[in-house]
Amino acid sequence: MDQKILSLAAEKTADKLQEFLQTLREDDLTNLLQNQAVKGKVAGALLRAIFKGSPCCEEAGALRRRKIYTYCIQLVESGDLQKEIASEIIGLLMLEAHHFPGPLLVELANEFISAVREGSLVNGKSLELLPIILTALATKKENLAYGKGVLSGEECKKQLINILCSGRWDQQYVIQLTSMFKDVPLTAEEVEFVVEKALSMFSKMNLQEIPPLVYQLLVLSSKGSRKSVLEGIIAFFSALDKQHNEEQTGDELLDVVTVPSGELRHVEGTIILHIVFAIKLDYELGRELLKHLKAGQQGDSNNNLSPFSIALLLSVTRIQRFQDQVLDLLKTSVVKSFKDLQLLQGSKFLQNLVPHRSYVSTMILEVVKNSVHSWDHVTQGLVELGFILMDSYGPKKVLDGKTIETSPSLSRMPNQHACKLGANILLETFKIHEMIRQEILEQVLNRVVTRASSPISHFLDLLSNIVMYAPLVLQSCSSKVTEAFDYLSFLPLQTVQRLLKAVQPLLKVSMSMRDSLILVLRKAMFANQLDARKSAVAGFLLLLKNFKVLGSLSSSQCSQSLSFSQVHVDVHSHYNSVANETFCLEIMDSLRRCLSQQADVRLMLYEGFYDVLRRNSQLANSIMQTLLSQLKQFYEPKPDLLPPLKLEACILTQGDKISLQEPLDKSADFSQSTSIGIKNNICASLVMGVCEVLIEYNFSISNFSKNKFEDILSLFMCYKKLSDILNEKAGKAKTKMANKTNDSLLSMKFVSSLLTVLFRDSIQSHQESLSVLRSSSEFMRYAVNIALQKVQQLKETGHVSGPDGQNPDKIFQNLCDITRVLLWRYTSIPTSVEELGKKEKGKSISLLCLEGLQKIFSAVQQFYQPKIQQFLRALDVTDKEGEEREDADVSVTQRTAFQIRQFQRSLLNLLSSQEEDFNSKEALLLVTVLTSLSKLLEPSSPQFVQMLSWTSKICKENSREDALFCKSLMNLLFSLHVLYKSPVILLRDLSQDIHGHLGDIDQDVEVEKTNHFAIVNLRTAAPTICLLVLSQAEKVLEEVDWLITKLKGQVSQETVSEEASSQTTLPNQPVEKAIVMQLGTLLTFFHELVQTALPSGSCVDTLLKDLCKMYTTLTALVRYYLQVCQSSGGIPKNMEKLVKLSGSHLTPVCYSFISYVQNKSKSLNYTGEKKEKPATVATAMARVLRETKPIPNLIFAIEQYEKFLIHLSKRSKVNLMQHMKLSTSRDFKIKGNILDMVLREDGEDENEEGTASEHGEQNKEPAKKKRKK
Repeated sequence: MDQKILSLAAEKTADKLQEFLQTLREDDLTNLLQNQAVKGKVAGALLRAIFKGSPCCEEAGALRRRKIYTYCIQLVESGDLQKEIASEIIGLLMLEAHHFPGPLLVELANEFISAVREGSLVNGKSLELLPIILTALATKKENLAYGKGVLSGEECKKQLINILCSGRWDQQYVIQLTSMFKDVPLTAEEVEFVVEKALSMFSKMNLQEIPPLVYQLLVLSSKGSRKSVLEGIIAFFSALDKQHNEEQTGDELLDVVTVPSGELRHVEGTIILHIVFAIKLDYELGRELLKHLKAGQQGDSNNNLSPFSIALLLSVTRIQRFQDQVLDLLKTSVVKSFKDLQLLQGSKFLQNLVPHRSYVSTMILEVVKNSVHSWDHVTQGLVELGFILMDSYGPKKVLDGKTIETSPSLSRMPNQHACKLGANILLETFKIHEMIRQEILEQVLNRVVTRASSPISHFLDLLSNIVMYAPLVLQSCSSKVTEAFDYLSFLPLQTVQRLLKAVQPLLKVSMSMRDSLILVLRKAMFANQLDARKSAVAGFLLLLKNFKVLGSLSSSQCSQSLSFSQVHVDVHSHYNSVANETFCLEIMDSLRRCLSQQADVRLMLYEGFYDVLRRNSQLANSIMQTLLSQLKQFYEPKPDLLPPLKLEACILTQGDKISLQEPLDKSADFSQSTSIGIKNNICASLVMGVCEVLIEYNFSISNFSKNKFEDILSLFMCYKKLSDILNEKAGKAKTKMANKTNDSLLSMKFVSSLLTVLFRDSIQSHQESLSVLRSSSEFMRYAVNIALQKVQQLKETGHVSGPDGQNPDKIFQNLCDITRVLLWRYTSIPTSVEELGKKEKGKSISLLCLEGLQKIFSAVQQFYQPKIQQFLRALDVTDKEGEEREDADVSVTQRTAFQIRQFQRSLLNLLSSQEEDFNSKEALLLVTVLTSLSKLLEPSSPQFVQMLSWTSKICKENSREDALFCKSLMNLLFSLHVLYKSPVILLRDLSQDIHGHLGDIDQDVEVEKTNHFAIVNLRTAAPTICLLVLSQAEKVLEEVDWLITKLKGQVSQETVSEEASSQTTLPNQPVEKAIVMQLGTLLTFFHELVQTALPSGSCVDTLLKDLCKMYTTLTALVRYYLQVCQSSGGIPKNMEKLVKLSGSHLTPVCYSFISYVQNKSKSLNYTGEKKEKPATVATAMARVLRETKPIPNLIFAIEQYEKFLIHLSKRSKVNLMQHMKLSTSRDFKIKGNILDMVLREDGEDENEEGTASEHGEQNKEPAKKKRKK
């Protein structure tokens, strides 16, 4: 039979074939087809023949064709056929699909859809036909019966796709079904159906199956729905990451996808590669990705960014077109995240409203950690981002060796955090990825070498961390470091010191690097530039310190701050120690040549020898011999000469020879403007330095000998005599150099020991000898002053002068000892008691002690934040060995509270004195100390609440007219209050007090005095407290504005889907309520201030600007409600009340205040013209101009607010304007008759009338509505 069919098919006409096929039963045909297909014979030819004999133009032929078509599909699905036969049959079926009539195509498509929905497919091979059928159906123009209606082919196709996507898909066919749609012409709506279905299948699939599905989705996205595809992929993996990190079990998603971390990261890496490849082919996909992730910056960037999306962005940086955009987006997100964090940390109000979330910085570091799983595609992006953050947000300028921050103090913290994040990214990437190490090192060294004029401390810190991590690994990059050595002579000294300190571990493991450095240093020793020679000395001293000679003390014994990571290659063997000794002695020979160079070079060498001896004690003999031979050149062994020094030899004279005036007395010239004076100054400084060194030496060998202490006192009197002469002369010479004092040569350790024995030593056998020193209050004041000088140096430079001045641990220990003594001295002998019997001029010792404490508390928080617990424990004089274990559990807050109570008592004692006896300097220092200590209190602790209550009570009950004290105390109150709750109520109360003291802008109105805070009085109300409360109001407005922006961002994201937009306001209701409450209270605050008769100047100017901000924020809130009121069905009642309050209590008085300011300017103008001098008038007019400048901005802000209120009224169907009196329009036209009349009149006052008329009309009504006071 099969042969007959084939022979009939070979004829030119198909008539006989049709007739023969009609005589056969369907079962015969299907059995014949099955036999041929299974045997692998002529199934393809037989199928062609059957289709040829079954034309679609005849009903019987079309039905036969459909039956055969359906049977072939079942045959292919059965899996009984050979692969080649199945493929041939599928190919034939594809060709024949377009010949089917529309109704039969619909039936075929429905059969496929039913098979998919019911899960009856066996191998899914036949699914290749479905896109052909759907495509053929879409081309049918005639109307087709579908369901109960009639649809076109295109509409039928849409309906079928909808049904297919809304049904169940078997997990194993998801990829095939998604892939199938790329061959079907789809509308945007149909693509969205398919994409949503495929994305919904992610959670039901094995993790390894997701990458091919993502690939098919990306291919499909070329037809549309790019945004949905990207959002879906990012959302799924962000959620998966989050759940994986939280290690929660039992979650719906993780019930199906429970995978080890490595597998998840590999899958994510593959998907990222797929997306990047797709973006290379379709730039529109890249633009959509950036658009989607940028949208998050409008509200909460943490919503859109996740470790997965950040890794994706970093991979996209490999595409040149998107590189700058992506890095800019990430940089902006990082800084915004840190700014948000800073805002949240500084406000309890925001902390209560905004839940804590992970920040972008944490996510980026997580990406670095995840990149260990073969994520090579993100490493280059990570390196670029790290350097961009360090370049953009590092310290900006260097002036006289100090780093100057150009940004305002508030924004400094986010910038510092961003720079630190960049360094952490680079360090962690360096640790994980070997292939990128050389590039990171090269870029760091390039910046160190080429940016000599810019601060590069952050790059040097990074270099140090890199070297410490893997010095042995870096041997392969030693050529890069050696190249950097060639530039040492041209780099600033501080950079050279830190660079050599950073690479020091490398010198231990690389002889060639060490030899290269020594060659460079030897050349630098004879360079023309002074800095180059100093750099050479610094380098040689570093080598001497770190190449130890046999028998030297260990680095742990010496407590040296520099540590050596894991490298101890050549420090223990006898051979290396001997080699080191030879090496060190060679260096000593080189350094001796420095003794004939400039004073700066010699000074550096002298100071450096001390540190060398501490680490390399076996070099003592060589060093002491060198110093002794140098000293002999300047020592004069004449018994009658005091001091026995050749001072002339210490001074370099150029030009005319100058003879030193002898004896050194008060009549000598010490001015800095003459060469003789300069010379005498230098001599005096030398003698004073020798006195200080001898004082320290005598103390160290004294063993509490009375004679030695008498020698010390006589040395001090010599020192003081010279010091007094210099101070007296400096006081007369009003030059810049007059206030410059020489750094003391005393070591910080000595100062600490001296203060301890002077104030705290109670051993009986020491008392007689100590009475010698204690008898001189000048000597005790000198000791405290030197301590202050050392702490000031620490605050300014991070280190102190003298021995151990560069050792942070030693400095910290000395600070603890000094603080303990100063604290005891100040609390034991109050300033008031000391000053009663004081005869000398200058500050009392107690006041100096308090000043020292203030500086120390500040310095410790700046440089020793991690050691705060240890510092506070050291201050507790009762805390000794027996109680050490118990005290280990005492928190920082408890220890701080104990110290705070001591200073609170001191301040209360001060405030209990009469106004004329009030020591404002001490009070100011006490408040500064309390402010420093209060930062250490945990805001949620009862001690913090007590501190706030105490400060509030002080402000309420004490009235002092000292403006600086008032300002510092109020600043303390606000800094505490914002960490407890919002300060708006406090602001309102203070504004009422200010209004009561200064009076009303309408002189006929008598204001009732409230007296909430006694600290507010006629002297302090303005400008001090007024400017403070306005500054706080600005911060509150900034917080509210931030919240509104956050809400707007959420709304714009949620309105994408209708289901979300119908519930937009529900989760935001607490935030909205808080915003309205804040603005309502602030409104009453401004209501008071705007009616206050403020003095001209900064108060008026700031108030006008803040009112402008208030209206801008109100407008932002109105615009937010414009966004949400349609979906939420109106606006809340409290918002209506806020609008009503603004119309009745703020806008009218604002216009009254504007008139008040303008009237003051007119009267000033009038009186100025008649009486004042021209210069005074010019100054006054400049002030008036500055004050009136913000007025147009304020009026514009009010009008914008009213404009959007009108829009909101229309949209919400609530008349919000019923309580607002619209201001008069300032549009104008020229009226000819009035113009003629004006021109005929005397025109002297034209300008005044012109400016006054602008607000004349609009101010009449509010003036009538003065509230009763």
